[in-house]
Amino acid sequence: MEERTIVLEVMDSGERLDKYLANAVSDLSRTQVQRLIAAGQVSVNGRNARSSLRLEAGDEVVIHVPPQESADVHPEAIPLNVVYEDDDLLVIDKPAGMVVHPAHGHRSGTLVNALLARYPQLAEVGGAERAGIVHRLDKGTSGLILVAKHEAAQKELQQQFKHHAVEKVYLALVEGRLAPAQGVIEAPVGRDKRQRKQMAVVRSGRQARTEYRVIERFDDHTLVEARPQTGRTHQIRVHFAFIGHPLAGDRVYGYRRQRLRIERQFLHAQTISFYLPSTGEVVEFRSPLPDDLQGVLAGLRSR
Repeated sequence: MEERTIVLEVMDSGERLDKYLANAVSDLSRTQVQRLIAAGQVSVNGRNARSSLRLEAGDEVVIHVPPQESADVHPEAIPLNVVYEDDDLLVIDKPAGMVVHPAHGHRSGTLVNALLARYPQLAEVGGAERAGIVHRLDKGTSGLILVAKHEAAQKELQQQFKHHAVEKVYLALVEGRLAPAQGVIEAPVGRDKRQRKQMAVVRSGRQARTEYRVIERFDDHTLVEARPQTGRTHQIRVHFAFIGHPLAGDRVYGYRRQRLRIERQFLHAQTISFYLPSTGEVVEFRSPLPDDLQGVLAGLRSR
């Protein structure tokens, strides 16, 4: 689609620029308008303006709408580490840096792109943008993730998650010396009211519970085993930040000045256990700690 240039003349005074455009351009939401304004794609009387600008009658507003990104998800021959496979499901060991689902700015190189290339039939399991994936991991988190190969298996695994029959264990390195040696963090997690792209502990959030156990202590860090009992977005990262022990390497919820040289948050989905849909047998799979995180621990142990 070609870029559009829309010229509007303001008839009434007093309305905010972003609200005015969201109402005047029917196919753009207020959030999309704000992004275009931030990107310098909107001008008022020939000058770039802020979302909060109050318009006056007679103002000329020009907005440039770039081409929309294609919604199609294309298969890509990206290597996958398949830990387990049967007729119902896959267990994938996802590397850090790989986005799970396609989204704005990430239409390629995702786990979904890789799965569709190796298993084209997954496009029929929850749609091409989900490709049978029944839960998710952050881009910067490595480790195990479950994929259903058909709709019946997808529903079965979703029910297991709903009834807490799937157990996940993460390894995390947190800032400071965490005490006590084991405990529970129980605090509601929801969208941060000030930073809408982030999550936070908020009263209006959804109930969230994380159990933890200390594995090893260092001078200024603690290695913990975390077991989330609920599946809220960024739950482990938000919970440990909430109690004053953010994850090492976490540049969203952690310290601005990182004490360790690490390119991502120290969080690894190490173990997952669940019931096989075919037999009802409980199975457990484990992922070794990646080399980059092993290197971090080796450095701490050598001090």
